[in-house]
Amino acid sequence: MIDASAAASLAAGPGQTAPGDFWIGWRRQIDALASAGFRVIVPDQRGYNTSDKPKAIREYTLPKLVGDVVAIADALGIGRFHLIGHDWGGIVAWAAGAKLPHRLERLVILNAPHPEVLLAHSLRSPTQFLRSSYAAFFQFPLLPEAVLGAGHSALLARALIKSSRTDAFTAEEIAEYRQAWERPGALTVMLNWYRALRFRPSLKQRITTPTLVLWGMQDQALEYGLAERSLALCNDRGLQTFEKATHWAQREEASAMNAALLAFLDG
Repeated sequence: MIDASAAASLAAGPGQTAPGDFWIGWRRQIDALASAGFRVIVPDQRGYNTSDKPKAIREYTLPKLVGDVVAIADALGIGRFHLIGHDWGGIVAWAAGAKLPHRLERLVILNAPHPEVLLAHSLRSPTQFLRSSYAAFFQFPLLPEAVLGAGHSALLARALIKSSRTDAFTAEEIAEYRQAWERPGALTVMLNWYRALRFRPSLKQRITTPTLVLWGMQDQALEYGLAERSLALCNDRGLQTFEKATHWAQREEASAMNAALLAFLDG
């Protein structure tokens, strides 16, 4: 999140390829943005890591999550700001773009489809439909928690490693992720983000905030077509791809990513 007067950047991002990303996903961006004069706010979204974990599924609907963005900005006395989001954080950022044009200066989305686009594209693309099928498993009660939590969150750790390049995460960072996933009640509320999709609101408003989509082309979970279809909903739009990056482009191509962010936010 970047304050329009002082400059601040709110980076939000839970993960989709491996559910359970939190603030450290932005670790390689914070210094670059702060050194350029931006006030950088990098929260754990609700349910993740040290954030509060309300139990009800409806607590993870997009209006609630966009409300969290507003509440953070208001608590810090920030009127207008830039908003940056990756994956689930990107979906929240898209929703904020539809609902909060009066608060946003610029919007940056990393490997995340607009909520209106994901279902429509999946119904037209068998490949994307299969890639997204794990979300159906997450709708079951209790069983997904048991599977994902088994063996010291082995499946989640494996998904994080297999969906990224070898330079994306250190062993110490994988341990930090495991610690976050294993907090009491964490897996259930992380999965509630998916379970709340049944209550998804209509977000058909065009995005009028200047928007930049950054996309790692080797993403195993999300097809590039999602980026193109999402951009079609924006009035003022730009796109930059990272040919060798995966779903975790901000970690794998940090220097190029930071340069793209600074060029756009300073523009």
